[in-house]
Amino acid sequence: MPREILVTSALPYANGRIHLGHIVEHVQSDIWVRAMRMAGHTVHYVCADDAHGTSIMLRAEKEGITPEALIEGVWREHTADLRDFGVAYDHYSSTHTDTNRELTYAIWRALVANGHTESKPVEQLYDPERQMFLPDRFIKGECPVCHSKDQYGDACEVCGSTYNPIDLIDPYSVVSGAKPVEKESLHLFVKLADFEALLKNWLEERRAAGGLQSEVVNKLQEWFADGLRSWDVSRDAPYFGFEIPDQPGKYFYVWVDAPIGYLAAFKELCESGKKPGLTPSDFERFLHVGSDTEMVHFIGKDITYFHTLFWPAMLHGAGARMPTAVNVHGFLTVDGAKMSKSRGTFVNARTYLEHLDADYLRYYLATMLGPTLADIDLDLKAFEERVNSHLVGKWVNIASRCAGFVHKLFDGKLAAGLPAAERARYDVAAAKLEACAALYESRDYAAAMRAIIEVADEANAYVAEHAPWVMAKDQAKHDELHVVLTLALNYFRLLTIWLAPAVPATAARAFAFLGESPTRFDAARRPLLGHAIQPFKALATRIDPSQITAMIEASKESLTATPPSPQPSPASGRGGKSAASGNHTMNDTSAPSQSSAASPEPRVPGPEIISIDDFARLDLRIGKVVACESVDGSDKLLRFELDAGELGKRQIFSGIKAAYPEPARLVGRSVVFIANLAPRKMRFGVSEGMILSAGTGGNDLFLLDADPGALPGATVK
Repeated sequence: MPREILVTSALPYANGRIHLGHIVEHVQSDIWVRAMRMAGHTVHYVCADDAHGTSIMLRAEKEGITPEALIEGVWREHTADLRDFGVAYDHYSSTHTDTNRELTYAIWRALVANGHTESKPVEQLYDPERQMFLPDRFIKGECPVCHSKDQYGDACEVCGSTYNPIDLIDPYSVVSGAKPVEKESLHLFVKLADFEALLKNWLEERRAAGGLQSEVVNKLQEWFADGLRSWDVSRDAPYFGFEIPDQPGKYFYVWVDAPIGYLAAFKELCESGKKPGLTPSDFERFLHVGSDTEMVHFIGKDITYFHTLFWPAMLHGAGARMPTAVNVHGFLTVDGAKMSKSRGTFVNARTYLEHLDADYLRYYLATMLGPTLADIDLDLKAFEERVNSHLVGKWVNIASRCAGFVHKLFDGKLAAGLPAAERARYDVAAAKLEACAALYESRDYAAAMRAIIEVADEANAYVAEHAPWVMAKDQAKHDELHVVLTLALNYFRLLTIWLAPAVPATAARAFAFLGESPTRFDAARRPLLGHAIQPFKALATRIDPSQITAMIEASKESLTATPPSPQPSPASGRGGKSAASGNHTMNDTSAPSQSSAASPEPRVPGPEIISIDDFARLDLRIGKVVACESVDGSDKLLRFELDAGELGKRQIFSGIKAAYPEPARLVGRSVVFIANLAPRKMRFGVSEGMILSAGTGGNDLFLLDADPGALPGATVK
C-alpha cells in the first residue's frame, strides 16, 4: 500500500564546509528517498542549515560581517555542494527564518501552557573580558580525571571522561584567553521527567516496528537509570538565535530550534506551491497525532540523545505527533583512521567534486552502508577498485560492448521479441532483483549492491559465452545475434533501474541512451523490445589513481589556511522572510570536533616483497561450488563443497557469511582457492584449502570471479 513520508537529514551547521563525513548521511537519506519513490510511495524530502549559536556569532564578528551575511553565504555553498552530489531535496531551508521562529515560539508556548517548563539558577563560567557566558566548547583546561591539558569544558578527548566545566583545572576562555569566573544566571528548562514513561514506551515501540535500532534503544536505557533530568534550553546574551518570548536577554539553545527546523522547512514547502499536490493544509495533517503519514529522520550516532529524547518530548508536549523512525548511522573513517588534515583525508565535498565523479562515492558508500551503527570506512584503494570493477567493468561495459552492433547491424533497434529461453533468463534475473526493494527500504544498501552485481556477473557471463563480436562475422547468425544483443542490453537496463537510487546521474545518462525514463522499479518486470536506442556515449570512466592522489594533495593545501567566508547574495527560494545559512551539522558542537583536528600521520606499511619463487609455491585453482551452507554454531562460517576437477571434491570453511547471508545462491559459481594449503581440523570438520575474496572484512567481502571458460581444477597463473 502506498505510503506518504516526510524524510529529513541532520542539519549542516553554518560554521564550516560540507565534508565527506556529512555526505555519508545526505547520500544515505537521498538513496532511501529515491528508492521509496521508485517503489511507489510519496516522499517529501527536506533539510536546512543549522544557523544559530555562539560560534556563528563569533566567526561573523571575527570576519567583520553580520551573522546574517555569514549564514546566507554558507547556505549558497552548502546547497551547491549537496546538489552536485545528487542530493535532491524538495526544499532546503535555514533555521534562521520567520517560519522557524513562529513554530519555535508556538511549541515553546505550548510547553509552558502544559506545565512542562521551569526556571532555576545555574552556575556557569563567565568570560570577564568578553562579558559573556561561555558554552562548554569555548572553555578549555586540564582534565580533572587524567590531567591532560587543553581539554574542552564538557569532555576529555584523551580519557573520555565527562564533567562540568566548573570542574576543569586552570580553565581559560577559548574566545579571549582570560581566566573565567563563576557567575549565576537564571535559566529555563524543559522537564523531561514529565515524559519518562512516554519515551520508554515510544522507544520500545520504535524498536519493535524497526524504526530505531536495538543498539540505540539499549544505549538510551542508561539515561533512564537515575531518572531523566530537566533540559536546559536557554542561553544568555550575547547569542545569535531566537530570543525567548517574555525573557529579555535569554535565547533558545540551538538544539531547541534546530530540529524544529525540519518542520519549518516542510511548512515552507507546503506553502510554496512548488510541489504538485502539496498544500498548506498538509502541514497540519502531517503533525496531527494519529496521522497515517510518516516522519523519518536520518542522523549520525552522536546525536541520538537529542533526536530520541529531547525531540519527541518537545513534540508530544506541544500536542504534535512523534517521529515514525530515527535511522542512525556510524561515522566515516578514511583508510581505517579518522579523517586527518595532515594526511589530506579530511576532504571537503567541493574538493572531491573537483577531482572525481559524485556517483563514484555514492556507489562506494552504498556498498558499505547497512542498517547498523557500524562505522563506514572509505578505503581509497577499495574505492578505486570497486568503481572500476563494478560500475565500469561490470555494468557500463555491457552497453559499451553491445550498443555498436545494434546500430551497425540492426538500425539501432532492439529485437521485437525474445525466444522462450532468453525471456525466461530475463525473468529470473528480474525476479532476483525484486528483493532489492525491501533491502533499500531496510537501508541494507550493501546487500542490494551485492545482489545487483551478482546479476551483472550473470549478464557478463552471458555476453562472454555468446561473444557477439564473433557472431557478427557470421551472417548465418544474424537473427541470433540480434536476440543476444537485445537480452544483453535488457540486462543492462535491468541493472540501471535498480542502481538508479545509488547513482542517479549515471543512471539518467544510461536511460537517455536507452531512450526511456522509468520512474518505478516495476518497469523492470518487462524487457524493452522493438525499441530504438541512441548511439552509445561513455557513461563512466575508470578512476586513475592519480585522481585520488591529486584530491589528497588538494585537501592538504585547502586546509593549510582558513578559507574566506562565502559571499552572500539575495535569498533564493528557501521560504521564510529572512532565510540564511551555515556549515557544521547538528552532529557538530560549537567548536571543531575531534574528527576534524589534525592527527599525526601514521606509518602505513606497504606489502612485504616476495620473489616469483614464493608465489610459485601457491597452487591456485578454480573450484565450482556444488554445495554451500551455513555452519550450525558459527556466526561467520560457510561450508563450501567444491568440484576441483582432477583434484576431486574439496570441503572448505570460509568466514564470509556476513557478506553472503544466502549461501545457496553461491551454488554454481566458480571461485579461486588455494589447493596446497595444509588441511586444518576444525570442530565443524576438516577445511581443505582457502577460498580467496577481496575486501576489508565483514560484509565487505567479494568472491573472485572466473570467466565461464575456466573449468574446475584449472590452474590460476
